[in-house]
Order: sequence, then C-alpha cells, then structure tokens
Amino acid sequence: MNWITNYVRPKINSMLGRREMPENLWIKCPETGEMVFHKDLEENQWVIPSSGYHMKIAAKERLKFFFDDGKYETLENPKVPLDPLKFRDERRYTDRLRDAKSKTGLEDAVLNAIGCIEGLEILATVQDFAFMGGSLGMAAGEAIVRGFETAVERKLPLVLFAASGGARMQEGILSLMQLPRTTVAVDRLKEAGLPYIVVLTNPTTGGVTASYAMLGDVHIAEPGALIGFAGPRVIEQTIREKLPEGFQRAEYLMEHGMVDMVVSRLEMKRTIARLLKMLLKVREGRDETAAEEAVPSEVPALAADSGNAGAPAQV
Repeated sequence: MNWITNYVRPKINSMLGRREMPENLWIKCPETGEMVFHKDLEENQWVIPSSGYHMKIAAKERLKFFFDDGKYETLENPKVPLDPLKFRDERRYTDRLRDAKSKTGLEDAVLNAIGCIEGLEILATVQDFAFMGGSLGMAAGEAIVRGFETAVERKLPLVLFAASGGARMQEGILSLMQLPRTTVAVDRLKEAGLPYIVVLTNPTTGGVTASYAMLGDVHIAEPGALIGFAGPRVIEQTIREKLPEGFQRAEYLMEHGMVDMVVSRLEMKRTIARLLKMLLKVREGRDETAAEEAVPSEVPALAADSGNAGAPAQV
C-alpha cells in the first residue's frame, strides 16, 4: 500500500461519501416562500424575520421566552379518566392520546406555570396546538380551572395564551361541559380583583372563543392569528356570501372592536408587563412585592358566595 492509498483515498471518500442530513434545517415561510435557517428562527421566537409571519410555537418554548431568564415553575395537572366514552374512529382515542403525549412531552393540551416577567410574579396558562389541535377536553378543562384556582390562592394575575381548534370530539358532551366550568373560574378570578389577560394565537376557534378566551380584561392577538367560532369556509357555505378580505384575522377583529391590540410575539412580554403594572397600580421601579400590595388583602374562597366579591379589574 502506497501513501496515496493510506492518506489520500480515505479523505476523498469521506468528502464525497453520503452524509445523513437532519431534516427541517431550513423552514419555509408560508407567506413569502423564503427559506429560514431553523436556528435563526428559534432565536427570533419562531417569527420569520423578513415577513413577520408568526409560526406555531410549543408551550414550553413560549414559556421559556416569556418568563425572566426562562425560569418558571410548572403546576401538576389534575388526573382525569383518559377515555370516558371508550371512543374510537379510525383509531382508538387512547392511542391518539399516547401519540400526542409522546410528540409534545405534555400530559395534555394545557400547561400552567408560575414565574416573573420584568420582576412581576404571574401565572401563565398556555395551550399547545400540537397536542390534538389544542382541543378542550376534560384534562385541559381541569388544568385551566386549576390555573385559575391557583392564581386566586396566590393572588397572582393570570395570562392565558389560547391556541385551539375547539372542543375535543372524542369526549362529546363531557368536553362541552368545560365551557361553563372555565367561565365560572374566570369569574372567580375577577371577583378576587385580579387581572386576566388573554393572548389569542393562531388559531383560536370553536368553543374556546365561546368561553374563557373572550372573557379577559384585555385581549391581545398575535399578528395574522385566525380567531373565530366557525371557520370561514363553513360561514361562506352557510350564508352563501363571499366574506371580506382578512375576515376573522387579528387585524380585522381589532378594527371591528373584538380585539384590543395586535402585538408581535417579540414585544409580547414587554407589553403584558406594562399592562399588568397599570392594572395592579404598580409603579415602575418598585420591587416584586408591590404586586401583592396592590391586590385586595382578602381573597374570597372559590366556594364562597359571589355576592360579597370585589369588582373585576378594568382597563
């Protein structure tokens, strides 16, 4: 064997040989078709730098970007029956749940976490659309109620990031029962005089918009988010008319008074912190205990009569 065989050939082979390339290194913008390197997109909170298009983002990643230094404490979700109706279509409901849990690393579509934004302690509730379309079933409903209960107990403002296709069909009427339950939980938070801010992300539809997602003190939407009850195609087929351009999008709804503001994900933390400090009457520069001083000293228990409750927070 000569020096070419020993030294040159292996290097040439290694250069020309096939390499296993990871998938999704480059992500295509749905609006412009631009290809963006995934690391650049992740550092920009999954917002396309040139077009401003907001990609869907996982619940844990959203919390990492939202809280100070990415630090937060998650709350354990209540346990519920996994398949109360023994539902099966093309696949068993239990199989779909197992796949969703493996894919997202979550127990269900809702995650509660406590942390600080600009030094102000809050509770954040996030829906993850990757978990069966963020659908609202018993487990998600219980998690939302647990979030509101915890916020009342700890006297914390609550910020909810909604992302859902609506009720979970595999749970039937048990899913629809979560609409009034979560609505009552919202009322209890407002009776305690604690702020409730809703961030509507793409998409927020179905029964979620018919309950807790449209009951906030302030409604913020991410740019371009689809927000509505029924989808635009269903509405067009029902009324047999062409819908206006941009119908049910965040900007259209803000122009017609259903959304208070449209805010980029990159500015969301700063905007919400400023709103909460206004609602809690916290002056800039005060320490973290200022929020506790701003809320009522006595918070009514969840089982208490609502007749003696305080006034809800107003913008």
